[in-house]
Amino acid sequence: MTQNEAAHRSAGVTMIGLGPMGSALAQAFLTADVPTTVWNRTRSASERMAEAGATVADDLASAVSSARLVITCLRDHEATREVLGSLPGEVFGGRVVVVLASSTPHEARTTQRWADERGIDVLIGAILVPTPVIGTPEALILYSGRRDLLERYRSELEVVAPRSTFVGDDPATASILDTGMLEIFFSGMTAFLHAAALVTSAGHTASSFVPMAIEMLDILPATFLGLAADVDAGEYPGTEENIAMEAAALRHIVDSSVEAGLDARLPRLMHDLATRAVEEGYGADGWSRVVELLRTDPAAPA
Repeated sequence: MTQNEAAHRSAGVTMIGLGPMGSALAQAFLTADVPTTVWNRTRSASERMAEAGATVADDLASAVSSARLVITCLRDHEATREVLGSLPGEVFGGRVVVVLASSTPHEARTTQRWADERGIDVLIGAILVPTPVIGTPEALILYSGRRDLLERYRSELEVVAPRSTFVGDDPATASILDTGMLEIFFSGMTAFLHAAALVTSAGHTASSFVPMAIEMLDILPATFLGLAADVDAGEYPGTEENIAMEAAALRHIVDSSVEAGLDARLPRLMHDLATRAVEEGYGADGWSRVVELLRTDPAAPA
């Protein structure tokens, strides 16, 4: 760390919101000897951080006033605007507010407009790792909107996430990418749990199935690259496989789930997509064609 970076960090940060993630962020700053002021609507959470060396602000205004870098980690963007909106805009003069909260793209843009109207310098971020990873070399936070604000406080922000990455001028970009990654994560977990329910219904253990599930995961990186190339080109060749063929395999998953007495909605969703593609004349295309079906909601009014 250079002398300038050390001096910059010594100015400290304010952490607003001390749920599990907010507490992890505050702890990472404290571990790195960054003076940290905390505020939480429930004071008991602040007092727990005080035991770790944080300064507890008496109120929100004094919390914001205590540092040039103010980081919020509240439930969502609406809650963030509600909390910060209780203070007059001039309190934030000369300060940068980093908003780290789950968000839709619309909410992220709304927060940016809200801040601009009040003269608040705000940087929108999305945390892509669980709490135990915060403060480690693997920690990744995406930022979008005001790149200059990220660069101004990069040394502090890299304390909690060395992989602090700017992804675009649109304040919604971090949220869009975060949502996409969450979809892959939760879809993958849910698919494994559905498969685990299926194999355990036949007397196997979920643990014994894991090696086979991991073999399937090993295929996915190359598969993703192929799917992405098709999506970007807008072409969906069925040279190695086609949807009509895959529809039969998906039907087997549905039937096996029903026979086992399982909730079959997940495999039925995939089978329905394949059936729809075939009905629309795309049975000879590759599975990547499904992206076009997903781009329209069949239940939406015409």
